[in-house]
Amino acid sequence: MSSRFAPGPDPHSTGHVISTVRALMRTDGLDVSLTSIARRCGTTRTFLYANWKTVSALHLRALQTELAQAFDTAHRACPSDGTVPGITGHLTEVVRVVRRHPTTAAVARSSPEAFCAAYTATEGPLMRVAVERIDDLLHPLCPHGGVWGDPELGSRSWKILWIARPAALCPAAAGDRLREGTLDNAFAELLRDLLAPWAAAAR
Repeated sequence: MSSRFAPGPDPHSTGHVISTVRALMRTDGLDVSLTSIARRCGTTRTFLYANWKTVSALHLRALQTELAQAFDTAHRACPSDGTVPGITGHLTEVVRVVRRHPTTAAVARSSPEAFCAAYTATEGPLMRVAVERIDDLLHPLCPHGGVWGDPELGSRSWKILWIARPAALCPAAAGDRLREGTLDNAFAELLRDLLAPWAAAAR
């Protein structure tokens, strides 16, 4: 028989802390403070500082988790079959998920300077998460070695990220069918151009 007094989540577990930060960032973006995280988690600022050092580290970990979740959500809605059309459809869905995600809009509202900087960032942990996910999707295009087996294909992940960001980081378009359609179509067309050599090789 189950107890009526089942314990709640461990306030000190990494999963609980990061899920709390994610929930807070969906409304407050980068304005989420260490104090508000500690209060919502049921722990202390001292504990968070001892384990994370800065609130920025918590923001980053939460954003990495949200980005990985966007790829997983897109996989359920529009899985890639390893072909250029399949990869294009999947990544277009990823872009749409990120654009419509409440955290995207909240970061844009709370920290416009940081949001603008995200358009041109070329390095950093968040960028690496995106590139690794794109690498995985491109791998089937070169069965013998994947992106590392084809120098030209290996350069495409960063190029795809470069063209994806303007389409993804446009929360003002979310819900506007015309604007979203324009962004999605432009991204898909540029992506097909980038992957055209591998589409031809697969025929």
